[in-house]
Amino acid sequence: MSVKIRLARKGRKKQAYYHVVVADSRSPRDGRFIEKIGIYNPLTDPATIDINFEKALGWLQNGAQPTDTCRAILQYKGVMMKKHLLEGVKKGAFDEAEADRRFNEWLKGKEEKIEMKKSGLEKLGEDARKRRLEAETVIREARAAELAKKAAALAAEAEAAAKAAAAAETPEEPAAETVEAPEGPVAAAEKAPAEAVAEVTDTVEAAAEETAAQADSKAPEAEAQDESADKTE
Repeated sequence: MSVKIRLARKGRKKQAYYHVVVADSRSPRDGRFIEKIGIYNPLTDPATIDINFEKALGWLQNGAQPTDTCRAILQYKGVMMKKHLLEGVKKGAFDEAEADRRFNEWLKGKEEKIEMKKSGLEKLGEDARKRRLEAETVIREARAAELAKKAAALAAEAEAAAKAAAAAETPEEPAAETVEAPEGPVAAAEKAPAEAVAEVTDTVEAAAEETAAQADSKAPEAEAQDESADKTE
């Protein structure tokens, strides 16, 4: 039976992570597997890799063939390096103590590189965060200035409208009018009623005098009639 060390996909769409499994090469990609030996999550930076070192080394020594991605993962964790050193021990190139020393030295250098990468990523992240905050500050200040400008314009418009309303409500003083004496036909029309009144007054006075005269002429006749009546009696 051909055995492979490969990845089995897990997680949701666009949020995938993987199990590192040992499976029959004839099994479907995400089907049955013999054993799970680790987890690989490429969504983090750096990628999260958790491998059971001893189990992975044992399967490699037993002839399991890793896929390209799994080989890179095992090299990153030092499993392939350890397998190479143990093969040198079997061939008699050096003893097991020397193999352990070389492996520990390699592992120390690898860990330093990983820490340097993490520190660099953290510094880059911090710089990016500072730049983002500075950009946000600039945008916020520009927005505040624009709002202040609009508020000042609105205040000026409101003040102008208030002044216009106050001016409209204040009554204007009427201009002094000069009355001129009427001339021509207007003056004649004003004189005509006065003349008519004078004529009527003269007529009434004449009638009153005539009536008084008639009364005076009838008075002796009445007295004479009264005297003749007394005599007859």
